Amino acid sequence: MPIIENAMVLAAGLGTRLRPITDTMPKPLVPIAGKPMIDYVLDLLEAAGVTTAAVNVHHFADQMEAHLADRSRPSIVISDERATLMNSGGGLVKGLKLLPEGPVLVMNADLFWVGEKPGSPSNLDRLASFFDPGTMDMALLCVRNEDTTGHNGKLDFSLDPQGRLSRYRHGMDNPVVYAGAIALHSRLFADAPEDAFNLNIYFDRAIAKNRLFGITLEGHWLTVGTPEAIDQAEDAIQQFSTGAG
Repeated sequence: MPIIENAMVLAAGLGTRLRPITDTMPKPLVPIAGKPMIDYVLDLLEAAGVTTAAVNVHHFADQMEAHLADRSRPSIVISDERATLMNSGGGLVKGLKLLPEGPVLVMNADLFWVGEKPGSPSNLDRLASFFDPGTMDMALLCVRNEDTTGHNGKLDFSLDPQGRLSRYRHGMDNPVVYAGAIALHSRLFADAPEDAFNLNIYFDRAIAKNRLFGITLEGHWLTVGTPEAIDQAEDAIQQFSTGAG
């Protein structure tokens, strides 16, 4: 099973909907069931064989750096966005320059999952194995809406039987939510702009070329966008505790 050893964690957002909690700390350090959100993400990456992860920082960047300094696996490289927030695409491109060229796993620092089956390949293992840079620009981890907690119900893509993704429109088959994890090859961004841009531009380009693919998450996906969602996430973690890491 192929292992992708490098990762980029998008962690620079302001977390405005989580105020007032994020008035004093960055969203990725907000504890869920006693564990900062970003540690769930880094633990998933470590378990999948990632040895180096670039993490971008902006909001309360000093707190983020201090927390990540204690982490040895994966080894952390900081992508500093204190001066300017780069949005999802620009932040990814800047962070990728700190990693060797090649396949990379990308994750959002505030989206994670629990309840994977012990002894089976993990979602990230499956994503790394599924990704084929010859036929795909990106492979996205996606999730059925019924397997989410804290999500607003928005459906992002339709997943066809071959694993190809298209933007969801009402009435389409097999609707899924983007689960915040990607496998890609860093050369995809060889000609990318140096300034801030949204990663959705590259999703749409890949769709236009029939090169955006996805797999469906096994387990239960959590997103914590508001203070009220913390209790819901903690209840879900308790329910699926066998897969919580």
